[in-house]
Amino acid sequence: MLTRLRLINFKCFEDEDINLKPLTLLSGLNGMGKSTVLQSLLLLRQSYLQGLLQRKMIALNGELVSLGTAKDILFEDAKEDSLGFEIVLDNELEAKWKFKYDREADVLEQLSPDVTETIYQASLFTDQFHYLQAERIGPRTFFKMSDYLVRQHSQLGTKGEYAAHFLQLFGSRSVLNKMQHPEAISSALRDQVEAWLSEVSPGVRIDVTTYSEMDLVNLQYSFKAAKQISNSYRSTNTGFGLTYALSVLVAILASKEGTLILLENPEAHLHPRGQVKIGNLVARAASAGVQIVVETHSDHLLNGIRLAVHDGELTPDAVSLNYFERRDYGVVVRSLEIDKKGRIDYWPDGFFDEWEKTLDALLR
Repeated sequence: MLTRLRLINFKCFEDEDINLKPLTLLSGLNGMGKSTVLQSLLLLRQSYLQGLLQRKMIALNGELVSLGTAKDILFEDAKEDSLGFEIVLDNELEAKWKFKYDREADVLEQLSPDVTETIYQASLFTDQFHYLQAERIGPRTFFKMSDYLVRQHSQLGTKGEYAAHFLQLFGSRSVLNKMQHPEAISSALRDQVEAWLSEVSPGVRIDVTTYSEMDLVNLQYSFKAAKQISNSYRSTNTGFGLTYALSVLVAILASKEGTLILLENPEAHLHPRGQVKIGNLVARAASAGVQIVVETHSDHLLNGIRLAVHDGELTPDAVSLNYFERRDYGVVVRSLEIDKKGRIDYWPDGFFDEWEKTLDALLR
């Protein structure tokens, strides 16, 4: 697992260390640098997949992230014309990359010494990795298939566009014990996804039909009430949140120990109860050995994590809570502590406190 990430002269950060745990939560107001943390990891991964990182170069644009040219990413008040990234793994292996600033270039050359090839065995660079961006695929009449990405590399697509195909191919795989829903009819991925999705919309059932000759998948939902199951409905005729949450659930539940997952706003389009349940599942996954870095604006998701800690499903030392805020001298990242009862030691102004502020105003 990754245990530390350092950003040097990258976007809004001059020199910032982020402590990474099995579950790392990034929170704060918009434009504070949360996405920048994820982008730094994505830059390294996409450059490796393009074969550039091994050749001492980094690609600013690709399938995972597109940031423009060097002038768009250098820290505004940088004291030197370079930017860098450092990662440390839990086996104490570390890697440092330093790249030369070239204002109009979108591929930058490495300045620092060679990085040991062993670092590329980390999940950040392997198929044991999922990244779901904030703008995911919503309901569609048909979804894409990709034997290359799904069957060969177990990927869902950055927008979750291959989640239905993944579920059709690997729905019988067993889910790790700690992530299994107690009311699921089996440990199989498909049954587990349905059980967790029922926390969003009770009784939901997933129907997937493939049209291999057109490389398309049709996704429909039916609903169980008592002993009756409804007709199947197109995903476009059911709640938007179902399909938006589907890829998140598939990514988490399909992961094996050692997988790294980067999630942007997994709570999107879900009601509060669903957000809490996603937080609980994220915590369970972390306790099962899956590493998750999640960017969120949801106090409900945070509370799902806190409840998991309170109930002993995840230890406090497995959680890293990070609050991003802007000061006169730039963006700073506050690391907050959580205890075994799920209580947080310090709540800085702006850290999921809007409900309290609103209630105070209403009671005046």
